Amino acid sequence: MRVRDAFESPLLRLLGIFVGFSAAMPLAYLVWRTHELGWGEAWEIASSERSLRLLWSTVRLAVAVTAASVLISVPIAWLTTRTDLPWRRFWIVVTAMPLAVPTYVGSWAMIGALGPRGMFQSWLEPLGVERVPSIYGFWGSFIVLTLFSYPYVLLTVRAAYRQLDPSLEEASRTLGQSSWTTFIRVVLPQLRPAVVAGALLVALYTLSDFGAVSMLRYDTFTRAIFVQYRGALNRNSAAVLGLMLVVLTIAVLALEQRFRGREQLHRIHGGGARQAVTAPLGRTGRVVATSALGLLATVALIIPLSVIAYWMWRGARFGDPVLPDWSLIRNSLTASALGAVAGVAAALPIALLVVRHPGRLARLLERLSWSGYALPGVVVALALVFIGAQRLPWAYQTLGMLVFAYMILFLPQAVGAIRASLLQISPTVEEASRMLGKGPITTFRRIVLPLGRPGVIAGGSLVFLTCMKELPATLLLAPTGYSTLATRVWTATSEGFMARAAGAALALVLLSTIPMAILVAREEIRGGSSRGRRGASAGVREIPGSPGQSDVDGTAIESNPTEAAPSQRTPTD
Repeated sequence: MRVRDAFESPLLRLLGIFVGFSAAMPLAYLVWRTHELGWGEAWEIASSERSLRLLWSTVRLAVAVTAASVLISVPIAWLTTRTDLPWRRFWIVVTAMPLAVPTYVGSWAMIGALGPRGMFQSWLEPLGVERVPSIYGFWGSFIVLTLFSYPYVLLTVRAAYRQLDPSLEEASRTLGQSSWTTFIRVVLPQLRPAVVAGALLVALYTLSDFGAVSMLRYDTFTRAIFVQYRGALNRNSAAVLGLMLVVLTIAVLALEQRFRGREQLHRIHGGGARQAVTAPLGRTGRVVATSALGLLATVALIIPLSVIAYWMWRGARFGDPVLPDWSLIRNSLTASALGAVAGVAAALPIALLVVRHPGRLARLLERLSWSGYALPGVVVALALVFIGAQRLPWAYQTLGMLVFAYMILFLPQAVGAIRASLLQISPTVEEASRMLGKGPITTFRRIVLPLGRPGVIAGGSLVFLTCMKELPATLLLAPTGYSTLATRVWTATSEGFMARAAGAALALVLLSTIPMAILVAREEIRGGSSRGRRGASAGVREIPGSPGQSDVDGTAIESNPTEAAPSQRTPTD
């Protein structure tokens, strides 16, 4: 019995259909609500001066943050994979750690440092400086979002750099091309899929961000939707704005597909690539590179932590409570852990269908699973608030509804990691289990799940990390009185109690660091094992197209490039 046949059970299909259509529920709500309003009135709202101004400000911010993230990440990826940079492993970890800092914590730190009555202003007052330049608006949002989202591009590009075959670069240099020309004409085209994938994540993250733009008072769709939902009795405008944001997101996804195209960049033969020769930076280059990375780490990590420490010290000095209640930590851990478990459980049937039973249904369900990730948390929460209040009142404002929202929002992160692990499991292992008389459930439990454990752990860690940082869905869907670290930072900052927000911000960063460390360690292990395979296979000749052919990272090469799934766009892949 073929493994594909073993996984064609009606139960697996039913589970996949349930997960896919559950993820598409918020999008269906927006379409239904807009249709109920009337497309003529919806068009008037969408074409109004305010809506067009929101569209411009949102697109402007997304383009600026994405471009800056690419410009920061590509040089860092090269420095940490191809050069003799001092303390390279240290910089690999440090440059990825800003991803563990939520953007609203970064915004809170910037306000605490540069805002009115902030840390820097208090230091400059003895010198006669009564006011520092405002950090609110576009530039503050741009700086914060760039500093804490560029690792999405960095992780994908760094993984791609490790997989490049240096023989192409050596051939270009042998033909007389300079280093810069070789990078532009040889290296960059090979890195383009990874750059585009990381840029897509940054663009989607910027479009869906709520905390930074709200704290820094920059009007985008997400802030306007939240204000419209909270402050107006008629919420039809919020639905129309949400649908406009969905259309904008679809345009970004289509643009990414256009850039990615149908390209195949793996080698035709099955042999592993040689390890690239380390490029010497020279004494001056090492000083410049280390100084630049140190400056980035200072701005993205040291300054936020210093601001947190300053406000904790200041709060303790005046007797304010600075340490977060244990209930906040417990609630955050509980909700995030349940969200990670739900995300992994929902991702398994989708990943199994895509890998073991590819076809129209599998592709449709995988794309449906992406529909929630393409929506901002405030839009998903808005849809679930209506569904809970109008159709499922017993589920409204319960922990289960919040966990369900987490599953919808972050499902593709788990699908991508699990799918990558399943692709590395040889079908013959599962076929042998079936031939020995074991059923599909036993085979999955004893063979597939243990072998796919790295992807399950990585996907669960990534979902846990993003659940810890999620703000608007938690604000709108959490049970009454159920506060988390994220909501405490938000409420305390909104009320001007910076010291009360400091302890919750520090706890949130420290707890988010754990899954981030797991992801970075997994990346290093994969990079090391990939280099080991390349070294072991150097000089070994394989027949092109032979069984067992694999790419440079050990993942089975797919014969049809159009089957490349969007869920591979996670930073762990």
